[in-house]
Amino acid sequence: MIGGVIMILTTIWVYQSLMKVKKGNTLLWVAGCAGLFLAMQFLFYTLNIEIVDMFDGKDPNEAYERDLTSVGDRKTQEGIGGAILPTFLELLPPTAGFLSVAIVRTLFIMKQSLTPANLFSGLSELFSSIKNSFKTSSN
Repeated sequence: MIGGVIMILTTIWVYQSLMKVKKGNTLLWVAGCAGLFLAMQFLFYTLNIEIVDMFDGKDPNEAYERDLTSVGDRKTQEGIGGAILPTFLELLPPTAGFLSVAIVRTLFIMKQSLTPANLFSGLSELFSSIKNSFKTSSN
């Protein structure tokens, strides 16, 4: 759920950046970035399963094969580790997807150097345009 919301915001961000630089093939760039986001999310969810299995001490063999849809035994530890690790594992895939799209946007769409300021530029305009879209014109 979190990943879906972040993906929608990321694709809007890429679209606004493409309109700003007037780059061609807008739909292909947006679709490619959305595909990259999904691929990175899939990769990191698979990595999350391996991390959880490592903490649980389970050996993936023929008798135990877990996939992305099984969520029954995700709690790994009691205490503070039981709250922090699942939160980290939930936020890691969308964050990795966002960062990968931000790198592609900065290097290939905006053609800027890879600095933190360039990597996250345009986010304030994204949220202000979303905020302004809810305003109604009063006559």
